[in-house]
Amino acid sequence: MDKIEHIGIAVKDLDVSNKIYEKLLGKSHYKIEEVLSEGVKTSFFEVGPNKIELLEATREDSPIAKFIEKKGEGIHHIAFAVKDIELEMARLKKEGFILLNEKPKQGADNKLVAFIHPKTAGGVLVELCQENNNKH
Repeated sequence: MDKIEHIGIAVKDLDVSNKIYEKLLGKSHYKIEEVLSEGVKTSFFEVGPNKIELLEATREDSPIAKFIEKKGEGIHHIAFAVKDIELEMARLKKEGFILLNEKPKQGADNKLVAFIHPKTAGGVLVELCQENNNKH
């Protein structure tokens, strides 16, 4: 793993949270993007070499809606940048980690993503992110 790519934070209201983080970080978000397959709308802030991703559910059955219902707003996941996501997934599987998806999927911010089950990662949902070079 190369670096922390971003920290994902589940929020109830993206507009309200964007204003809070703009004040906190002293800068505006650089992108809002919806990921229909995950039922989420995201907002990204750059913080040095890393990012903060705010996540708002767009439907009641989305993972973010379920997370907020269970735990409330707050840190949802930590994402790590990787050069070869499939190689990293295979390595982690060999190490005994449980992956939540068998193949990488398209995520926000032009990334291929995969998730590691929190039960096998010390209670933390871990996301792997690889730059998607196949821009459509």
